[in-house]
Amino acid sequence: MKGKTVLVSGAAGFVPSHLSEFYLKKGAKVIGIDNFLTGSQSNIDILQKFKNFVFYEANVYEKLPDLSEDNIDYIFSMASPASPIDFSKIPLEIMLVNSEGTRKLLELARIKNARFLEASTSEVYGDPEVHPQVEEYVGHVNPIGPRSCYDESKRFAEALTMTYRNLYKVDTAIVRIFNTYGPRMRPDDGRVIPNFVNQAIKGENVTVYGTGKQTRSYCYVSDLIDAIDCVCMSGIHTPVNCGSPDEYTILETAQLIVKLLESSSKIVFKDLPPDDPKRRRPNITKLKQIAGYYPKVSFEQGIKSTVEYFTSLL
Repeated sequence: MKGKTVLVSGAAGFVPSHLSEFYLKKGAKVIGIDNFLTGSQSNIDILQKFKNFVFYEANVYEKLPDLSEDNIDYIFSMASPASPIDFSKIPLEIMLVNSEGTRKLLELARIKNARFLEASTSEVYGDPEVHPQVEEYVGHVNPIGPRSCYDESKRFAEALTMTYRNLYKVDTAIVRIFNTYGPRMRPDDGRVIPNFVNQAIKGENVTVYGTGKQTRSYCYVSDLIDAIDCVCMSGIHTPVNCGSPDEYTILETAQLIVKLLESSSKIVFKDLPPDDPKRRRPNITKLKQIAGYYPKVSFEQGIKSTVEYFTSLL
């Protein structure tokens, strides 16, 4: 990657900051953009230790910084907030970044002749009727439900990405990211792993929604970054699932985290939120075929690293 320039929107966020660091360590110049709506200055502080990192504080759906003098080889569209707690707080911002923000980045890719990667989500499958989820499955999504600002705007971002490829021959890629966890997650993220880990660290009740029989598949962040890089460098343009195929029930997840932390926390049950997916597991056959990829970090290893990170914030 030496001599290449990578643009990462949402660079102050959890996954984008790790991706930025990944390419910086490979010798690329990385241009980061973020408006700190949900991103963290501490993540940018880590990246600014690299001399080949340039940062712009900007809102991608309003106006991109002046990049007229930059040769850009790769553009990663990763600026969208993705936490369930954000869906009711900033729904319009989520919809705008995935529509107009994506369009602006695609237009930049067209001008710069750059490869463009849309960081989509397993949420495009909604509450799936096909299990495990394959890329050909078109989903089961409620367009007016509490998650629709994210689910539907990501589906639109995928459609926009393919339209730019078909109309303008922009070199595009789409990854559908499944549950990811690890250091640099927001403590108040609202997703399963940070919720359970922080409750267990503090000895609070670990809250399981519903019966706990619904499932998730958890991918450690370094494995996800490897998968995204594999897709970006492969030249493939159709959507690719990125995540771990190991499936756990929510109750199993809570029990394992309490056990690993040797916590005094008790598991309690609350009502299941509407439209919460009952089963979530990626079929990663396509990813393995194009890159020989398979996750390396076990769930126990990943949880231990995540616990160390959250403990350091206390």
